[in-house]
Amino acid sequence: MALRIGIGGIHIECSTFTPHVTRDADFAVRRGDELLARYEFTGEGEAQWVPLVHARAVPGGPVAPDTYARLKDELVDRIRAAGPLDGLLFDIHGAMHVPGYEDVEADLAAAVRAAVGPACLISTATDLHGSVTEALVRQVDLITAHRLAPHEDEWITRERAARVLVSCLRHGIRPIKAWVRVPVLLPGEKTSTRDEPARGLWGSLAEVERTPGVLDAAIWVGYAWADEPRSSAAVVVSGTDERAVLGEAAKLAERYWAVRGQFTFVGPTGTAEEAIDAAVGSARKPFVISDSGDNPTAGGAGDVPFLLERLLARPEFKAGGLSAIYASIVDPDAVRACAASGAGTDVDISVGGRLDTRHGRPATVRGRVEALVDDPAGGLVAVVAAGGVRVIVTSRRKPYHLMADFARLGLDPHRADLVVVKIGYLEPELQRLAQGWMIALTPGGVDQDLLRLGHQRLTRPVYPFDAELSTPDLTPRLIS
Repeated sequence: MALRIGIGGIHIECSTFTPHVTRDADFAVRRGDELLARYEFTGEGEAQWVPLVHARAVPGGPVAPDTYARLKDELVDRIRAAGPLDGLLFDIHGAMHVPGYEDVEADLAAAVRAAVGPACLISTATDLHGSVTEALVRQVDLITAHRLAPHEDEWITRERAARVLVSCLRHGIRPIKAWVRVPVLLPGEKTSTRDEPARGLWGSLAEVERTPGVLDAAIWVGYAWADEPRSSAAVVVSGTDERAVLGEAAKLAERYWAVRGQFTFVGPTGTAEEAIDAAVGSARKPFVISDSGDNPTAGGAGDVPFLLERLLARPEFKAGGLSAIYASIVDPDAVRACAASGAGTDVDISVGGRLDTRHGRPATVRGRVEALVDDPAGGLVAVVAAGGVRVIVTSRRKPYHLMADFARLGLDPHRADLVVVKIGYLEPELQRLAQGWMIALTPGGVDQDLLRLGHQRLTRPVYPFDAELSTPDLTPRLIS
């Protein structure tokens, strides 16, 4: 008989320093054939794949408890309605935050385990920027993570989790796992696998997998912008041989700890003013600036106007001598004002500073409405030309990573002198676009300067929050 394997989960990372609240409308929820269509490998005929429910949202602030409860209940109800499952592909991020929960993924996993029963094998695919605890690992049978940052292997990770799950079911294997917490908490922009030491660490995992008795190996950076006791790096090695999984997990944890001081930003950094100076002075165009502190794909609100204000004030852009695209700032009221005025008209509007009031008040933008476009993700979007700056204002929080996102608005980033994007490290298309680049260390809910955010609840000591650290106990816990 064909194996019956369910697919479901909740996928989001949440900054506890971002006042935005993630609600039902923020999630793209897929069920049935629409859910299965996301997973190309389900058409290969190795199993009967049973779509449950999967919810995914752009990273942001904490998930409203009632939203979490509805999504959790639906997942559990659909598992029970599906009948007996041999396996479950549990597709999560690993850094969701819901007020009232210390470890919400462990809570979700426990509910899922209760619904599927003890015999069902659960294989979990996660982001390497999740915070993976012993409690979560105890509820699942396999857990793995991306090995690339940026996450060009996101779907490879899901397929690997599914492939190992099917193999275990076919061969009657119930894996054992070795988990170890590594007391290090760094932002993703310091742990990109484009550079050492992350490239070597994550690059070694495929070799670890070839160790006899090992099925999978994973390293998590942890999620730096959640003030939670669980926030830290972690290692899990899964397999069939106790000695092998414990030994490989210990070696990976020790390697991570040994190089903790070698992680540096993946690109040049500076203040907002220094980044704009670099763009103005660059002979190679377009120059790209990462407005990193308010990056919505890391959990920022997406409406902090700190860098925008400084850009609009610069005479080189104010007078139109240099051109820039600012992508983007969310403000539905400002978009409605642009729509009421109409394309081709002049407007004087306030933008941003409504969600994340801690890091800035609304900025004034005076210019001409060049475009009004309905966007599947951003809602109605306005492009306002203020001097040489094209300001993209969205109705909903939306990242701008792809050239198609700009083309939809009639903008060509290749023709601009400067492109400002609310992002951290550059996604591949932006990386290819950039002839020069700087990460602006701007304020916001995902500030790269972790020490100025004010974490209060971390499990201490943890690097780099504590200057004096003795060698921690990196002995893995065996979980079967």
